[in-house]
Amino acid sequence: QVQLVESGGALVQPGGSLRLSCVASGETLDAYAVGWFRQAPGKEREGVSCISSDGNTYYADSVKGRFTISRDNIKNTVYLQINSLKPEDTAVYYCATARWTTMTEGEYDYWGQGTQVTVSS
Repeated sequence: QVQLVESGGALVQPGGSLRLSCVASGETLDAYAVGWFRQAPGKEREGVSCISSDGNTYYADSVKGRFTISRDNIKNTVYLQINSLKPEDTAVYYCATARWTTMTEGEYDYWGQGTQVTVSS
């Protein structure tokens, strides 16, 4: 069983940057695809990015060019670099693992507790 812990969320001004981390324990991440999802107040959770076990990356259209997902299998960690933050990026960000590369929420098995990102001046 995989335990995931997200961190790095904060209150930032528009235009700022953050790097979110997703640290795994219990199992190594290298066999899993890892996705980042977010849920804004009053909205459904949406997938923003995922990375395959061999490092291929995928992004939602709304975040392409601003978000970068990466993984460090030695540290058992996946990162989400977020640049040019906008107020509409405000959400709780979750990481999750899947057996294959997908942006479909229902295909993810293990989830972290989330980290809050708030973009406001």
